[in-house]
Amino acid sequence: MQKNVVILSLLLLPLLAPLACTKKDSSFGRTATPVALEVPAGWPQPVYNVADNPLTAEGIELGRKLFYDGRLSKDGNFPCASCHQQAAAFGTFAHDLSHGFNNSHTLRNAPPLQNLAWHSEFHHDGGITHLDLQPLAPITNPIEMAETIDNVLNKLRADAAYRQAFRAAFGSDEINTQRMTRALSQFMLTMVSANSKYDRVKRGQASFNLPESLGYDIFKAKCATCHQEPLFTDLSYRNIGLPIDRVLQDFGRMRITKNPADSLKFKVPSLRNVMVTNYYGHDGRFFDIFQVLEHYNSGVVNGPTTDPLLRNRLPLSNFERGQLVAFLSTLTDSAFLRNNKLAQP
Repeated sequence: MQKNVVILSLLLLPLLAPLACTKKDSSFGRTATPVALEVPAGWPQPVYNVADNPLTAEGIELGRKLFYDGRLSKDGNFPCASCHQQAAAFGTFAHDLSHGFNNSHTLRNAPPLQNLAWHSEFHHDGGITHLDLQPLAPITNPIEMAETIDNVLNKLRADAAYRQAFRAAFGSDEINTQRMTRALSQFMLTMVSANSKYDRVKRGQASFNLPESLGYDIFKAKCATCHQEPLFTDLSYRNIGLPIDRVLQDFGRMRITKNPADSLKFKVPSLRNVMVTNYYGHDGRFFDIFQVLEHYNSGVVNGPTTDPLLRNRLPLSNFERGQLVAFLSTLTDSAFLRNNKLAQP
C-alpha cells in the first residue's frame, strides 16, 4: 500500500477535478450510450456522484479494457486484475499478501472490489477518498504496478485502438489522467453484488433452510453491529484485537491520520462473497473462515484501541459457528462471480 496515499491524493486531485465542458467533451453525452447505475431495491443511494462521471456503455467497456491491461504496470505483468480476480469477488484468490512487480509482496491482502458506489474511502486504511483517485496509488506503488502515470498514458496514446476507445467514450481521442481513471471508475461501479441467496430471500424469491435461518439469527445478534445490512459493513475503522505483525509493522488507519487513537484500526470488510475471498484479514493471516471465528472466540488481544464490542471477545460455540457459516454461505453471489460483463474482454 502506498505510504503517502493522502499526499498522493492531494497532489493529483487537481488533475481529476471536474473540468469545464469543451465542445469535444460535451459531445460524448450525445454519442455514447447512457447506462444507469444499478441501485438494488431497498439499498441506500450511492455516495459516488455519477453526475460528474455519467456511465456509458463505451466508458464502461473502456474501463474494463484498462482494468485487464498489463500495460498499466511497468513490466506488463500486473494489471489491476492480477490482484483483483473475479472468482474471488475481485479480491486476491488464495494468497495472503498480493504479489507485485519484481517478485514483491504487498503490505496487505487486496480487498475485494464490490458495491464501490457506496464507499467514500478506499483501501484497508481509508487512505484514498475518491474512487477516481484509487487506481493511481497501485499504479505508482513500486511494489505493486511500479509504473508512472506519464508512462501509462504514453503507452495508451501509442495504441490506435485505445485512441478510438477514448473517442467513443469521451468524444475525442485525448487520453489523460482524468479520462483514464474515470473510465476505470465506470467499470468498477458496475461491480454490484446483490443477487446472492440472501438477496433472493429478502426479495421473497427463496427461503433459508434451518441452518441458514439459525445462522442469520446468530449473525444479527453477534455480528450485525459492524457488518450492517445490506452492504454487510458499516464502513467504520475498528481494531478487532489482532496482534501486530512484527515484520509488516502495519498500524492501519493511524498511518493515514497519525492519530494514536486509530492505531491498529482497519476498515470493516464487507461479508458479501466472504466464502470465496480467503485469505482473511488485512494481511491475510487467516486461511479460512473458521480461523476468523476462532479469533473472535479466543484470540482477541486487548489493547488501548481494541473495539469495546470485542473486549470480552465474542464467544461462539461449535454449533453456532456451523450455523453462522451456513448463513455466510448465502452471501455468495454466483451471478456476480461469473458475470461475463465483468470478465476479461
